Amino acid sequence: MSTIAPAEVVERVWARDPTLWTGRDEAEWLGWLDEPARMLERVDQLLEFAATADYDAVVLLGMGGSSLAPEVLRRAFGAASFRVLDTTHPAAVRRLEASLELERTLFVASSKSGGTIETRSHLDYFWERTGGDWSRFVAVTDPGSPLEQLARERGFLDVFGGEPSIGGRYSALSIFGMLPAALMGADVRRLLERAEEMREACRYGAGNPGLELGVALGEAWRGGRDKVALVDVPDGFELWVQQLLAESTGKQGRGLVPVEGDGADVQAHEVRIEQPYELGQEFFRWEFATAVAGSLLGVNPFDQPDVQAAKDKTNAVLERGEANVAPQGSVDELLDGAREGDYVAVCAFIDPEREAALEPLLTRIRETGTPLMSGLGPRYLHSTGQLHKGGPDTALCVHVVDDLGDELPIPGRPFGFRRLIAAQAAGDFEALRERGRRVVRVHLEDVA
Repeated sequence: MSTIAPAEVVERVWARDPTLWTGRDEAEWLGWLDEPARMLERVDQLLEFAATADYDAVVLLGMGGSSLAPEVLRRAFGAASFRVLDTTHPAAVRRLEASLELERTLFVASSKSGGTIETRSHLDYFWERTGGDWSRFVAVTDPGSPLEQLARERGFLDVFGGEPSIGGRYSALSIFGMLPAALMGADVRRLLERAEEMREACRYGAGNPGLELGVALGEAWRGGRDKVALVDVPDGFELWVQQLLAESTGKQGRGLVPVEGDGADVQAHEVRIEQPYELGQEFFRWEFATAVAGSLLGVNPFDQPDVQAAKDKTNAVLERGEANVAPQGSVDELLDGAREGDYVAVCAFIDPEREAALEPLLTRIRETGTPLMSGLGPRYLHSTGQLHKGGPDTALCVHVVDDLGDELPIPGRPFGFRRLIAAQAAGDFEALRERGRRVVRVHLEDVA
């Protein structure tokens, strides 16, 4: 793309020209370009539903693209009555249930594919806990999915259909982000109008905010700075950007690596969010920029070919029985073997409430000067996990597990949440090892 004029790049993006990337199926995944305008036509439907649904609290059951934008919006708008469940740790599920008045809670099961194992497990668990009260459940999913079929069979309060031409990580401004925003009490029309302003700005060859960011990301990568740090980032927005960049570009041995801090191979970019409603424009700017950067990297920014590996390994572990999550390897030896260009990925399958206990480990890594990223499992499997396996062989992965406690059964499954998260940890570890990645596993109690 270095020989293509910026105006031509923009023209080819809007023309849905797949040869701007790899010439495969990219054109089928560009629905996000039109979504702000399309969602503006659905605003009244969302606001009416939010105004008439009878609830005191909302729990979103989702993973990855279905949960990260809602989590960013929740933090930005300070929506205390809106919760996001994107962990399979039994302690977290128990704690959430104990904090709810189930008869006054609306559960939003959100999954584009409709088959996400975490979301379906959460849904079945709370469906049983509410006694199958259909008035407490809503589904957000693509048309024809298994979740849509289940929701209609069970008579859910409502089913909201997604746009099939949008991948999960590009769905922030779709029904997957905007229904949660409406349920938080946010002015969805205002959010989308800001996004529409950015969408129009991204049509220009000059003064195009998304193009400028995308070219900067890609050219810096070409110049050897493949790490990306965010400047002045509001709490939570980095979670969404991490997935967008890592899952979109981390493939074919290449990738933009979201990290904290600075360094010779780190490029820094500002986040332009001074007040919550600017999230609308910033979501679109980063989506457009990532598509442009993907062209510079020569990858398809809309697929995730290596995500399935951890899922397959998880299923294999579940079929074998109890997972082995015993410590393996030495953190000291892993860090001592760091090479130029490496980064450390802390992958923590722990109770999210104990995330602060990772700080001694993170501080120890920061002191080495090696760029760092950290994420909670299984959330990161739907986010940066693609980069760890399909991106450059520069990841030093530190898996962390904690005491998973007693089993918590999942209705209709031969396993519970304890066994599921253990299998996810073990499956990802095996998938990384299979690809020759450098990975160790430690217990939280040993590093806290």
